[in-house]
Amino acid sequence: MNLVIQLKNQSLRFFAIALLLIVSACGNNETITSTTEISPQVKEEDTEEREYVLVDGSSTIFPLSDTMAQKFMNDNPENQVIVGISGSGNGLKKFCIGDTDIANASRPIKKSEIDLCRANEIEFVEIPIAFDGLSIIVNRNNDWADCLTLEELTKIWQPNNDDKNKITNWKQIRDEFPEEPLSLFAPDADSGSYDYFTDAVTGEEGRSRKDYQASEDDDLIIQGIESDWGSLGFIGFTYYEKNQDFVKLIAIDNGKDQCVEASSETIANGTYSPLSRPLFLYVNKNSLETIPPVKAFIDYQIDVANKAVISEVGYVPLPGLLQGKVRERVEKLTTGSVFDGESAVGVKLIDKLFSEKERNKISGS
Repeated sequence: MNLVIQLKNQSLRFFAIALLLIVSACGNNETITSTTEISPQVKEEDTEEREYVLVDGSSTIFPLSDTMAQKFMNDNPENQVIVGISGSGNGLKKFCIGDTDIANASRPIKKSEIDLCRANEIEFVEIPIAFDGLSIIVNRNNDWADCLTLEELTKIWQPNNDDKNKITNWKQIRDEFPEEPLSLFAPDADSGSYDYFTDAVTGEEGRSRKDYQASEDDDLIIQGIESDWGSLGFIGFTYYEKNQDFVKLIAIDNGKDQCVEASSETIANGTYSPLSRPLFLYVNKNSLETIPPVKAFIDYQIDVANKAVISEVGYVPLPGLLQGKVRERVEKLTTGSVFDGESAVGVKLIDKLFSEKERNKISGS
């Protein structure tokens, strides 16, 4: 029985448990997926006997979270993992009021979200899980643009108070481009991808022109670009890879007269800059300590033995050195964010996870 259930509103706890019972009755270990809202709350009456895990957040991380959940449940049929998709921002809001055990986020938790968690007495462990890159994509019939500079991206996406300076045509981007109307597609403002992109391109999270076609559904972004001759947009590398037959990838000039395309290699080695980024899991410390399936699911995701799963889904695994540090944070229940509410643009994860003394030791070894 293939059960994929969309919870369209603020679901009650009992409804979620009823769904789990249906799944169990069917003998099916598939995740229950929400594309909008799930909020059966992680309340005090939850005990070590609870056999389900509540996850919500980034659409970018969903393919990885969903695959991990499927494999985890195959090995642990007594447990269920409910995975929701509501965007990084909405997922973290739910997490910080106690509605979920785990939040998936495609950017670090913001200061306002940290404050919300603190106000609700939610302690969390931050887990970098993989690397990803934001792919710049256009219609596959676009035969004039192969590479754009960061300055050109900024010119396209910067907010304008008047129509005079607004980029509405490809020729405004570069003289050799044709007189072709430009239309833009991108994740909506609740998306971590949008936050990261605007931070990297316009210099401030959330600062961009607003006259673009926004969606929390990555498939709709792909469909929009596929159907519009003069379109341009951005999306997570994994989603591009799955749809590369339908759209065209644009390289980014790295400022050294080299055009670099998003790929597993360029994202891992940092040459696809500044649009490479770490992806995160935020796990409720109390859930991690008191609910065995939550601890087991987190351990499963960071297990070196499952590193290949990250690559198979299309993300870039953390190097062994970083992966070991992440496991140490989980085992020690180290709470808080190493980014402390700040941006991850242009920041090396090793500089955040390791002290200067540790980094010097590593470089000297």
